Amino acid sequence: MKSTESLTILQTDMTQRTASSNIFFKKLTKNKGAIIGSLILLFFIITSLFAPLFSSFPVNEMNFDDKLLGPSASHWLGTDEFGRDIWTRILYGGRVSLLMGLVAVVISGTIGVILGVIAGYYRRLDIYIMQFIDVLMVFPSLLMAIAIVAILGASLVNAMIAVAISAVPSFVRVVRGAVLSIREMEYVEAARALGLSSGKIIFKHILPNVMSPIIVLATLEFGGAILSAAALSFLGLGAQPPNPEWGALVYVGKSFLSQAWWMTLFPGLAIMLVVLGFNLLGDGLRDALDSKSI
Repeated sequence: MKSTESLTILQTDMTQRTASSNIFFKKLTKNKGAIIGSLILLFFIITSLFAPLFSSFPVNEMNFDDKLLGPSASHWLGTDEFGRDIWTRILYGGRVSLLMGLVAVVISGTIGVILGVIAGYYRRLDIYIMQFIDVLMVFPSLLMAIAIVAILGASLVNAMIAVAISAVPSFVRVVRGAVLSIREMEYVEAARALGLSSGKIIFKHILPNVMSPIIVLATLEFGGAILSAAALSFLGLGAQPPNPEWGALVYVGKSFLSQAWWMTLFPGLAIMLVVLGFNLLGDGLRDALDSKSI
């Protein structure tokens, strides 16, 4: 392949990527599901980050005179067995739950992308990496997370690590599949013909072109990570009292279902809405990034 022809192919790839970005944003803004999901997530992110602005009650201060009060004008979502405001605890719990999801996705995404690229690009290492991933995929993700926390010990940090490890196989498989198809593309061959090193080819031409499935998967896994973290906390293996994590709030509230249904309902709704928001946004991103969709 001649140098001038190779350069032309690489320039064409860059132009196509720019055009695809413009089309992506137009499609995304027209997707009602993605917009609804974004608004849901924006609401929880803003209210959690600026929790003191949306509630005047201390998050952990007990007031036994107000215990187990139902939803009212003063306590919008009621109070718990210690008189603590449920709305306030959900706001501050959002910080914990969203942080757990973010850390888990960042860790699993980073490890998964690295292993996926190596497996897809360096075929000699592919079989060893995928055999290891196949072993991990034998176990259900939640069961694996429970086993990891049982080994490391119950804590917020260990729950993040457990959820992250359980999500790694999904990233590896998706990234590997994308790299396997892209490494045979004409613009990658052109980069090789120009004498670019494997590192430059991966970072300049392969990774930018596999970002679409990575972004979609990361968005969907974010909701799954929050759900898994909530499940661990519900089982007593994640956030520990008095930390107001959503799963832990549901666990405490189940003991008062007959007296104070709001203690379980509203934290459960928060989990459901956030997971729904990420799923709607993820579906919207997938449709917007799909070149076949109109």
